[in-house]
Amino acid sequence: MDLALPPTQELKLLLLLLLALVLSAVIGLEREIRQKSAGLRTHTLVGLGSALFMLVSKYGFGDVLDIDHVVLDPSRVAAQVASGIGFIGAGVIFVRRDAVRGLTTAAVVWVTAAVGMACGAALPLLAVSVTAAHLVVVFGFTAISRRIPLSRHSPVELRLLYQDGTGALRRALVACTEAGFIVSEVAVDRPQTSDPGRDDRHDRRRDDDTDGEGEVAVRLGVRGSGSVTDLAARLSEVPGMRQVTAGHEEFLAE
Repeated sequence: MDLALPPTQELKLLLLLLLALVLSAVIGLEREIRQKSAGLRTHTLVGLGSALFMLVSKYGFGDVLDIDHVVLDPSRVAAQVASGIGFIGAGVIFVRRDAVRGLTTAAVVWVTAAVGMACGAALPLLAVSVTAAHLVVVFGFTAISRRIPLSRHSPVELRLLYQDGTGALRRALVACTEAGFIVSEVAVDRPQTSDPGRDDRHDRRRDDDTDGEGEVAVRLGVRGSGSVTDLAARLSEVPGMRQVTAGHEEFLAE
């Protein structure tokens, strides 16, 4: 029995795989530019693999269907892909205390799998439309979310880079309190100094900035109903402060 597909059919399948590759790469490129944990290669492979699963489900069992009493349900493969992609999505989600990171990237991986499945199911219009919708969400909705006022109970993370030994951290904490914010977390990322022995001392004295030289990077978790942008600008004026980052905005000391 000749199980080979007609040349025109094979060309159609290759074009569907190519479409899945291109659309998945577009989504992955956006993630790569933003330096997310799952980038160009991950999303491209997820979309391409999902498309191949769908094509195998639809066209890979033609010889079996010739046997009596054999019935196949191609939708079962789609269901397994949708559930199986959760393993990859779970791998890019990190939870640290009350902060969850990577959730959007996991959702994008899930959407990329759906785009690949749509390509494999010969639904190119849906695949292109969802890819375009993804770009609208990640770019358009980000600008909208920045304009939504924060709840008083919503934690916000600030990153401070200051000169060690100047008392900048202590003044920054006072400034946060005076601005009506509650500091819920203080964590040293890494001391930027040429003395490797200072790393252990910073681990033992995480919030002490009264001696030594070099730069220290600190993350502050703050809660409050005021403007985080105004707070970041105010902190950048603290003596000894080099840089303050709030979200995508950076404030450099003059």
